[in-house]
Amino acid sequence: MPEDSIQQIRISNNLIGIVGLKQVMENMAGPFADRPDEEIGEEIVRRIEAKNYIPQKARPLYARALVHEFRKHLGQPVDEQPEEGLRVAVLGPGCARCSQMEIDVREVLAEMKLPAELIHVSDIREIARSGIMGAPALMINGRVVCVGQTPPRNEIREWLTEATASKRKE
Repeated sequence: MPEDSIQQIRISNNLIGIVGLKQVMENMAGPFADRPDEEIGEEIVRRIEAKNYIPQKARPLYARALVHEFRKHLGQPVDEQPEEGLRVAVLGPGCARCSQMEIDVREVLAEMKLPAELIHVSDIREIARSGIMGAPALMINGRVVCVGQTPPRNEIREWLTEATASKRKE
């Protein structure tokens, strides 16, 4: 992966793109694998801030999230934080069907008056990391619900209703 690639991570329930993170983690993997989290967080923030804007007040939040990603990168056990809210992702290169699916999902969310994070992932590498082999695809709270077609709105509504109900049970 080139040094200037962008990797998205979750910081305080916001999806943030970090330029060059993969390269920084690869460079730090050996020497920092057994260091304390505080030291790792400070070092990753120091290394990535040359290519990324990090607000001073948010540095501790970034450090905590970056340590979490670093530990996952090393294959070490990490506590997965429970996700809050509804997260919907349309995956596809940006063709007409992908764009239509995004519009349909946005309109159904508005009709249902559901607050949700809606993203459109068009980067082929990010789509490949999710293991999805067709486009467009729809993920709700990390679960793939549709691949290779633009579903009717009533089906999207059903999936969102199910996801909302399962969030309430947790």
